[in-house]
Amino acid sequence: MKIDVVIADDQELVRTGFRMILDAQPGIEVVGEAVDGVECMDLARRLRPNVVLVDIRMPRLDGLEVTRQLAGPGVVDPLNVVVITTFDQDDYVRTALRNGACGFLLKDATPALLVEAVQAAARGDALVSPAVTVRLLKRLEQAELRSEPGSPAAFGLSARELDIVRLIAVGRTNQEICDELFLSLSTVKTYLGRIQVKLEARNRVEIAAWAWEHGEARPHR
Repeated sequence: MKIDVVIADDQELVRTGFRMILDAQPGIEVVGEAVDGVECMDLARRLRPNVVLVDIRMPRLDGLEVTRQLAGPGVVDPLNVVVITTFDQDDYVRTALRNGACGFLLKDATPALLVEAVQAAARGDALVSPAVTVRLLKRLEQAELRSEPGSPAAFGLSARELDIVRLIAVGRTNQEICDELFLSLSTVKTYLGRIQVKLEARNRVEIAAWAWEHGEARPHR
C-alpha cells in the first residue's frame, strides 16, 4: 500500500529533511507541505493523506489544535496524525494523544524512527518516541497514579486483556504482542476490540493513555 504523507512545519529545512527521508522509502510519498496550521488543515482535508506530520509550534494554528480538528473526539472521518516537535514537555504529549494523535516524536529522532512512525500510523498502530515513553512512565510512577480511582477490575478487564494493554502502552505492535504472549494475530485483534469497548477507547493510543493514567504502563522486557 502506498502511504501518502502531508508535512506541516514552519521551517523549510525541517520539511525538506523529512521529505528526503520519506520519499527515499519504497511505498511512501510526500504529497504536500504546509508552512502553518491553517494551510495544513486545508491540504489534509483536500488530499486525505494516509498520515499527517505536524509540528506543535506553527503560525496561525498550532499542531495540537490541528490534531484535534483532524483526529480528535467527534471527528467523523479522522486522519492519522503524528506530532513531531523539539519540545518534549509532558503536557504537550498528553494533549497531543488526547487530541487523537497516533504518534509523538522528537525532531532528534532517527530517520528510521520517523519512517517507522509513519508506517505504524498508516496501519492504525501507534508509536511514541521511546525517550518520551520512558520519561512519562517515570513521572507517572512518581505521581503514584495507581492510587487513582478506576482499577482494571472496575473496567472489567481480564488478566490477559490487561497484559495486552500494558504492551500497547509501551509501543508494541500487534505482531509483537502475538510473539510475546504466544497468541495468534486474530486473537490479539479480538482482544483489542473487547478492550476498546470496555475502556471506551477509539484506538490503541487511547488505550495507552488509559494505562499511563492508571499506573498500568510499565517497562516490559
